[in-house]
Amino acid sequence: MAVKFKTIEESQVTISELMLPSHTNFSGKIHGGYILSLLDQIAFACASKHSEAYCVTASVDTVDFLKPIEVGELVTMKASINFTGNSSMIVGIRVEAENIQTGNVKHCNSSYFTMVAKDDQGKNVNVPGIIIRNKTELHRFHKSIKRIELKKEREAHASSIHLTTDTTDIPDKYKVRIAIP
Repeated sequence: MAVKFKTIEESQVTISELMLPSHTNFSGKIHGGYILSLLDQIAFACASKHSEAYCVTASVDTVDFLKPIEVGELVTMKASINFTGNSSMIVGIRVEAENIQTGNVKHCNSSYFTMVAKDDQGKNVNVPGIIIRNKTELHRFHKSIKRIELKKEREAHASSIHLTTDTTDIPDKYKVRIAIP
């Protein structure tokens, strides 16, 4: 069977939503959990559009809240497929908030979701590859490869750590008091 390819543009999704008082946290800013929910929705839409299949979130890599989002701002999320594996896709999402009175736009978040395409029985299905057509898309592809390599390194390092109750190897620079009897 021939491998199918799609341009990144074919799968891009953009959503915009006005931020309401009901979306706020206790400090009056838009709640990060609400933004995470929107991020997951757009990642699903982008991955499903690319794969033409139902998709699930496998992991979320990097969610840095750079700037707070205010009530009344128009939040726009732009999602693109940055990388494809056999059944997985890395979806890059940029979050911007616009003050609709001044037109000022601020970058609030960039996130990377790994999504996996599934069939009706819940088994992984192959996804189309991507056609890279400009330097920005190539840069995002390279960054995805690097992120995958770093994740594998972290997992290998974490599995090599042996837990102990010895506290002599914990430097004084950490803000911790060990009170194990």
